Amino acid sequence: MARIELVNLRKSYGQILAVRDLTFSIEDGEFVVFVGPSGCGKTTTLRLIAGFEEPDAGEIRIDGQVVNDLEPRDRGLGMVFQTHALFPHKTVAQNIEFGLRMKKVPRAERARRVREIAEMVRLTPLLDKLPGACSGGESQRVALARTLVTNPSTFLLDEPLSSLDAKLRRELRAECDRLHQEL
Repeated sequence: MARIELVNLRKSYGQILAVRDLTFSIEDGEFVVFVGPSGCGKTTTLRLIAGFEEPDAGEIRIDGQVVNDLEPRDRGLGMVFQTHALFPHKTVAQNIEFGLRMKKVPRAERARRVREIAEMVRLTPLLDKLPGACSGGESQRVALARTLVTNPSTFLLDEPLSSLDAKLRRELRAECDRLHQEL
């Protein structure tokens, strides 16, 4: 994991102020949750940290380094989006493997890591399925596995449980806790 600091972070969209002078730090190994009503800036804050949005003012530091001008791929973070963002034409295994292919990891290493992560998040029986044949909880685990397999220093999860029923939310909450302890 990494230490993340936000210092006087500010982001607006026209007249709408999404993030106002936000300052806090997240220590290495901490599990932090942003809670608030819809539209209060939770997702925007995550997107700023990940590098998908540029702040209007302030600094984002990862392990003491200002990363405002770094591309998302150069920040060493992994983000799981609320919509899962799975490729519908790729199998579960191919979805998990995608980030490793982009990093040009050798084929044998990709296969090994996909198997290892699929086992960790209990997806092994689904590796040949397409995302459309997966349940909401399974799709969420595929999105999580796709992030885990790249071994990021920090995981950013944008409303990872919002589209699930109460039973699946409880199960995946426990799964996230288990993974946090394990990783």
